[in-house]
Amino acid sequence: MDLSEKKILISGGSAGIGKALVDELIEKGARDIAVMGRTKRKMDKLEERYPSANFLKIQGDVSQLVDIKNAISAIDEEWGALDILVNNAGVVSASLLENLSDEDIISQININLTGLILLTKHALPLLKESSEGTIMNLSSGLGYIAMPFYSVYAATKSGVKHFSEAMRRELAEYPIHVMTVFPTATDTPMMETAKVDRAMDSPEEVARVSVKGLLEKEINVILGGQQRIDDIKENFEEPLKFDQKVAKLFDSLQVRAKEHRSM
Repeated sequence: MDLSEKKILISGGSAGIGKALVDELIEKGARDIAVMGRTKRKMDKLEERYPSANFLKIQGDVSQLVDIKNAISAIDEEWGALDILVNNAGVVSASLLENLSDEDIISQININLTGLILLTKHALPLLKESSEGTIMNLSSGLGYIAMPFYSVYAATKSGVKHFSEAMRRELAEYPIHVMTVFPTATDTPMMETAKVDRAMDSPEEVARVSVKGLLEKEINVILGGQQRIDDIKENFEEPLKFDQKVAKLFDSLQVRAKEHRSM
């Protein structure tokens, strides 16, 4: 796939994995990138970093339907086309379910899942006109293996996984490739409040393998190496056995999640 002529929309593209994805896409030849984000200042920095790129900066929140509609309208008016949609925007709030605020539960669902679905829906008319379209959805390792204290977050990310699968089959008659990325813990602002006692993936590495997967038309990009693949298999085939492993990690997971919130 030649990215130089592709029109790309990425949500949450001004920080963390999203910003690294912008870096990698530009490195691979992309020039026309629409970035949807909540903070204009961060999007301005992208434009300063890459003066030769053609950025369409869209200030908006994917949890707000009016912002989603405005974003697609802006792209249609400016470009009249869209080839690649990267659904990257996400938030996290970890805790025992009964201790999670109602507001954080609703926001996680609205941003991580509902907004992703609605942005995809409203982008589809443009994507269907592309001769080589792609929908890249950012899930999480917790979308495959749910862990205590992350019940709502995991529910949204597993929803992303199944949404991708359904859309891949629903759009089979169109030249639209649907893929899902499953990062493990990544060293981004979202993880600053989590107490992680091991090395995390870099956002640059997540972006590298994600864009490689896009170019090679992979369906699932799973980070974490062979151990993650083995864990996914065991969790699917022997969930009760995997429960026992998680039980031994309960205390350390509780420490990790105690102040983990990035909303």
